Amino acid sequence: MQFGVNTFLFASPFTNASTRLFPRFKAWGFDGVEIAVENPADMDPGFVRAKLDRHGLVCTSVCACFPPSRDLRGTPAQQRATIVYLQRLVDMAEILGTDIVMGPLYSATGRADAVPAVEYRRQWRTVRAHLKTICDYAEAHCKVICLEPLNRFETDFLNTVDQGLQMIHEVKSPALKLLLDTFHMNIEEKNPADAIRRAGPHVGHIHASASDRGTPGNDHVDWPGVAQALQDIRYAGAVVIESFTQDVKVIARAAAIWRKIEPNRDDIARHGLAFLKKTLL
Repeated sequence: MQFGVNTFLFASPFTNASTRLFPRFKAWGFDGVEIAVENPADMDPGFVRAKLDRHGLVCTSVCACFPPSRDLRGTPAQQRATIVYLQRLVDMAEILGTDIVMGPLYSATGRADAVPAVEYRRQWRTVRAHLKTICDYAEAHCKVICLEPLNRFETDFLNTVDQGLQMIHEVKSPALKLLLDTFHMNIEEKNPADAIRRAGPHVGHIHASASDRGTPGNDHVDWPGVAQALQDIRYAGAVVIESFTQDVKVIARAAAIWRKIEPNRDDIARHGLAFLKKTLL
């Protein structure tokens, strides 16, 4: 099991200059970095890979980002832009040395509408068709696309593990797996540990997020239950801390971080990592 940190805790957008964070991540004991790519032109993946190698880190995953302009159930232009963007991230993942491209791939984050059932089913068919196209591209490049269920306040489309499993069943691609995030599961699942066990071999990636988006372990998530469930499914992938603070203004607004949740973001990373290693290993 590898432990990583999502770059949104410290930078937005992530650029070549953001690699100055890597020595700090290594010193704290992280194995790798989850790189959030808001726009592919923001960084040179070859440069970033060289910096990762220099500091003894790996890219655990590429985090896809979904502003209103990217939406697989949006306008035709938004749908096309999203497909092109995700295919570009697959190409970048190859250079960065990771197998994982992940995120809420189906929709712009924050789009939550009470649509009629007929419209929801139409959107589902549209997203399913596009995911097949994206997964075909990923499979041809030996990459994995990890679909993230989000909580009800961030999407009306796919909130639970069971919905994610239904999409995987319908897409029928070995390249499609689930990203499970403890923050979202804490809101949407009756029992997050049981949900992890139901997902089983379809779990491709884990986000370790506190119930208040602060430090993992300084919250009410059932971490012993999560640890046991991950052992039960023999999960051996990456566990990435994804937390947000007011320091990165764009992400704070998007994630509704309106107050200081922890004293500082360095402590979220350092103390969160120490807790996860003690609890999950």
